[in-house]
Amino acid sequence: MEITESLEHDLQQAPEWFHTSIAIQPRLEELKQPLGDLKYQVWDRGETKKVVILIHGTGAHKKWWNPIAPLLNQDCTVIAPDLPGMGESEHRSKYNFEGFSDSILAILAKENISSANHKIYFVGHSLGGHVAGFMASELPELAAGLIMIDAPIRPPSYDYEEHISTGPLRKIKYYENKTAIIKRFRLMPAQDCENSWYLRYIAEHSIQKADEGWRWRFDDKLFATLQRLQGYEFNFQCPSLFIAGGNSLLLGSKIMSYIREEFKDRMSIEVIDHAAHHIPLDDPIGLMKIINLYLEQWSEE
Repeated sequence: MEITESLEHDLQQAPEWFHTSIAIQPRLEELKQPLGDLKYQVWDRGETKKVVILIHGTGAHKKWWNPIAPLLNQDCTVIAPDLPGMGESEHRSKYNFEGFSDSILAILAKENISSANHKIYFVGHSLGGHVAGFMASELPELAAGLIMIDAPIRPPSYDYEEHISTGPLRKIKYYENKTAIIKRFRLMPAQDCENSWYLRYIAEHSIQKADEGWRWRFDDKLFATLQRLQGYEFNFQCPSLFIAGGNSLLLGSKIMSYIREEFKDRMSIEVIDHAAHHIPLDDPIGLMKIINLYLEQWSEE
């Protein structure tokens, strides 16, 4: 795929459904917070009482969802936040799951969304799946449903001191021009992705211009300072679904065996063949079909 400074030029080979989706502009919002301001976006769907919260992964941002959020069931309002330290949300001195959760709660409060008046469904990819599972566990009255996308649920005994980070540990590097930095865009954990147009789209919104040159938006301290869920036991009781990639390293792992056994009575599992860890990019249409199916089933219960 040719990479230039023009996103419109580079997306010429993207399928029609992709162009249709990204042409649907969500409502962009900013929320002032003492620890750091937040940015988020909303696809409003009238007076519906169903709300889907889409939570991105580590180092990602809200616009990862732009091509597929419009494909969600039309009776659901959709909200996609930039977690603290990522996307357009401000950087913070420290990062933890309590802070991520509080940020999403603040967004719900601003939008006047509550469990008393709405059915709230949490959908998260990778780190976002952990945040979704954490919120469903800590706030059981809030979650009407939970979907975790290739987010490894580790047992409480897991030692995060031995965890190997897949994120960059070096300081942010500056690039002399936009094309140079976009050509350096890589998925973490590393994998191939046939949908290069999707990669090009999210890369466009992963960078910013600074005085020193072009840089990635995320806070480079995030990868080393994020407080993991050491000793934590997920205890969600709402309807739940785990979606794994057929080519993900997670699928044949001990962690996946733990997930199948530990959550067999309360969590459905779906596997999307030919997708790796980054399922939203590998099979966006297949992913949304599965999510829509479960949302429909849960809303009827």
